[in-house]
Amino acid sequence: MYFFMPSMRRSRHPLARALSLLLGVALVGLLLVFGLAVAGVLLVGGAIVLALRQWKHSRTPVTSAAPAAQHQPAVLEGEFVVVRQGRQVPH
Repeated sequence: MYFFMPSMRRSRHPLARALSLLLGVALVGLLLVFGLAVAGVLLVGGAIVLALRQWKHSRTPVTSAAPAAQHQPAVLEGEFVVVRQGRQVPH
């Protein structure tokens, strides 16, 4: 399949070129402002969500109902085997 896009000819009139340049710069500036506004809303919303989570987490009462002997360690125990593939690298 052959994709053909006609060539865009630039206007020879200097006023038309200046206006199109100003229009392009204004459009890029507008997109930049909207992008920064969206980024700001996301940043503020994320900070609010994190603050609410931290506030809810700090309000939960800490209960020591479970005895210390039944405490689950945060370490996974198991057997591991080192598998060497390829050629040896001297250290």
